[in-house]
Amino acid sequence: MTLEILQVPGCPGADLLAARLETLLAGRPGFRLTRRIVTSQADAERIGMTGSPTLLADGADPFLPSGGQPPSLSCRLYAGGQDGHAPSLAQLRAALGL
Repeated sequence: MTLEILQVPGCPGADLLAARLETLLAGRPGFRLTRRIVTSQADAERIGMTGSPTLLADGADPFLPSGGQPPSLSCRLYAGGQDGHAPSLAQLRAALGL
């Protein structure tokens, strides 16, 4: 599975998300994690970033609310996360089927 973190420059939630994913994926083969800096609304629309950070799993956002969400360069908050800036480990496990 390919995982990609989409983020605006300097997003603290992206670093937190990356750290949680690295912890969760340690010792699990078959995962590839990358990060992409998004600096324009046009790029956010083109790649499907709905706030920073956005996690894409094989190109799809597993945290996208039903009904969708418009592309955005804004900060993204995650309900139920330990601090709201990134999904919790439990949320990541559930979203990725681990």
